[in-house]
Amino acid sequence: MIHKLPLRVYYEDTDAGGIVFYANYLKFAERGRTEFLRALGFENSGLAAAHNVLLVVRHIEADYLKPAKLDDMLELRTSVTGLAKVRMEMRQEIFHNDVKIFDMKVVLVAINMDGRPCPIPDEVADKLKGVLTIS
Repeated sequence: MIHKLPLRVYYEDTDAGGIVFYANYLKFAERGRTEFLRALGFENSGLAAAHNVLLVVRHIEADYLKPAKLDDMLELRTSVTGLAKVRMEMRQEIFHNDVKIFDMKVVLVAINMDGRPCPIPDEVADKLKGVLTIS
């Protein structure tokens, strides 16, 4: 499954040069991961409340391929590319007019409320297995 999230570039997203500030791509990606989980029936707050689990970023590799500018309409595509007991790997790509402008691989780990690694809850892992994409 590839989850698609439309994004509009607002003035607040840009730097002095009128292009999207590099750190804002990471904010866009966070929104994409959140909406991806929501599309599967899970919310970050629900994982914390029901399972005492948080999914946190452990590693990111990001390539900024082309700039996005004020008022651009973008599409963020998010998919799960790997899954293990306590970690998952995702790929997130941002497109403008069907041209890839940003490519990111992110590793998330499940931690408990004490900050220690723990298994991804079975019901979450089962749904993630069902949408796993080989890239």
